[in-house]
Amino acid sequence: MSYPPDPNNPYGQPQQPPQPGYGYPQQAPPPAGYGYPQQPPQQPAYGVPQQPAYGYAPMPGTIQANNGYINIAQLGTVKVATMGQRFLARLIDGLAIGAVIALVMALGLASALGIAKDQKDCSSLYSFNGSNSAYLNCVNDNNEAAAGFLVTMMVMMGVLSLFNLLYEWLLVSFAGATLGKMAMGLRVVKESNGQAPGLGGGFIRFIIPIVGVFLCYIGALLVYLSPFFDNSGKLQGWHDRAAGTLVIKK
Repeated sequence: MSYPPDPNNPYGQPQQPPQPGYGYPQQAPPPAGYGYPQQPPQQPAYGVPQQPAYGYAPMPGTIQANNGYINIAQLGTVKVATMGQRFLARLIDGLAIGAVIALVMALGLASALGIAKDQKDCSSLYSFNGSNSAYLNCVNDNNEAAAGFLVTMMVMMGVLSLFNLLYEWLLVSFAGATLGKMAMGLRVVKESNGQAPGLGGGFIRFIIPIVGVFLCYIGALLVYLSPFFDNSGKLQGWHDRAAGTLVIKK
């Protein structure tokens, strides 16, 4: 569209069309990125794990991609002990406990043999004339020796049972490891805070396999094999679940 020349314009140039302003419809601003195609937001590929943001730590108890590592509070990322390492630790513990049992049994057997040697043949002291005081004294001595033998065997069994209880319970409760686990570099920790199980957790972890012993040892065997049934990747046995503990590699 052309306009007549402005008489006040000495050059006679036509006026420019009025710019949009007051009284004229405003043009819509061009969309953001005008002249460039807009890229849709990128979606993470299906099945690809996302990297944690800077400074972010996985939640405690989180298994790391099922690769044998786990994040535990106050410990960070640690490796879960394998079943082979745990078996070797149990084997070392068995040898240590067996050595103590052998020593106690040897002492008990020596004591029993000494008591048996004190047994006397009282039949020759029996008198048909009614004077059997020597015979009765001999029988009483034999009865006391038999009672001593029984007490010795009971004390021996009590010492072994107490040793077995204190060995497993106290070492795991306070040190987090028996001698076998120490030798293999393993440690039992609470999953919630990475600390030693304590008396309560250590006792729960110890007593569950012992209860299984009364089921013809089948229950105890199942407890020790139960980490194979754990699908979480933590290799957590039934006794560990009950106590809230994990076995890790230091």
